Amino acid sequence: MPTYNFRNKETGDEFEIFMSIHDLDKYKQDNPHLEQFHTNFPGVVADAGIRNKVPDGFRDVLKSIKKANYGSTITPP
Repeated sequence: MPTYNFRNKETGDEFEIFMSIHDLDKYKQDNPHLEQFHTNFPGVVADAGIRNKVPDGFRDVLKSIKKANYGSTITPP
């Protein structure tokens, strides 16, 4: 189950709650004085080190697409 961050609109206190996504909407409806906020976005990776690791087979596919489509601006890496 994920952890959600909430802020009390009246006091400014921040806290985390561990609950299922199924219960999240009900919790927010029952607590209108709270607002959910995000501290980070999981799954977003700035640089996974894969930019220059394109398989040769993929380059061949891009070349064949470019060759078959006149005027294509595809540039194989």
